[in-house]
Amino acid sequence: MLVPTVAFAAGLLFTTTARTAAGTDLRNDRRPELTNLIGERERDVKEAEARAAELRRQVQELTGNVAGYDVGVARAQATAGSQQGGAGLTALRGPGLTVRLNDAPRRPDGSRPAGASVDDLVVHQQDVQAVVNALWAGGAEAMTIMGVRVISTSAVRCVGNTLLLDGRRYSPPFVISAIGDAAAMQRALDNAEGVRLFRAAVVDYGLGYDVRVESDVQVPAYQGSLTLRSAKVPS
Repeated sequence: MLVPTVAFAAGLLFTTTARTAAGTDLRNDRRPELTNLIGERERDVKEAEARAAELRRQVQELTGNVAGYDVGVARAQATAGSQQGGAGLTALRGPGLTVRLNDAPRRPDGSRPAGASVDDLVVHQQDVQAVVNALWAGGAEAMTIMGVRVISTSAVRCVGNTLLLDGRRYSPPFVISAIGDAAAMQRALDNAEGVRLFRAAVVDYGLGYDVRVESDVQVPAYQGSLTLRSAKVPS
């Protein structure tokens, strides 16, 4: 009685698998598909950015024309202009720090340090966030990640060992530069728990961590979307 039962269960399993697969390989690696999808989205983002830049130019030109004869528009334009610096919409330069985070180098034989997993050998989202938060806590006045201006609505996200920022993908090493008091920012980095954990991994697994004092850090104006999707007033 057991043999027919097992045969029936196996046949049912094979039939279900065939229907689910629909002629495809269920164990197929989807990474190429994800890579192509990310590439398509990057192209879409570049086109959208170019279109947005042109529209901003047109809006500024039309607003400037109206401000020539409309006192209310001129006053609003002056108020907005005075607040652009705080919003990250103006380029800045000055002394500061540059922090570079990098994955551990691959060994020629493909081996890993004793006790290390693949995840232990790459820079993660929380590592970049720890550095960014420490620099802000240390009094950074302006900041870039991979040359992209960071503002209050900027989000740091990682897919694998690549960084997604404003719709674009960046590979390590990840470079974070900030304008401000270099000594104060260095102390904040030294005191940040997340940064200390990363530096411990640097010693254990060979990841890259480099901090340099800069005499002239150049931070461009933010060029991305300023749309605020949600906000919460702190209690």
